[in-house]
Amino acid sequence: MKDKINIKVLGSGCSSCKKLYELTKEAIEVLNLDSDLMYITDINEIIAMGVIETPALAINEKVILSGKLPSLEELKEIIKKEL
Repeated sequence: MKDKINIKVLGSGCSSCKKLYELTKEAIEVLNLDSDLMYITDINEIIAMGVIETPALAINEKVILSGKLPSLEELKEIIKKEL
C-alpha cells in the first residue's frame, strides 16, 4: 500500500490561488488518491519552500508547479507524473 500523498497549494489567497486549490481538490477526487491537501498562505512558509511565483503546487514537499494555473487535465497529468 502506498503512503499518503502530501499535497500543498501555496498562494496569497488570490483568485488564481483559490482556483488552483479547487482544481487540485477535484483532481485528487478524480484520480482517487489518498492524500492530505493543504492550502498554505503563510508567506514565510511559501518562501521557505523556494517559491517565488504563486500559485504553486508541491507534492511531498517538492514544488512541481509555480506561477501558472493549469487546466484540470494538465493538473491531473502533473500529479500522475509525481506518483
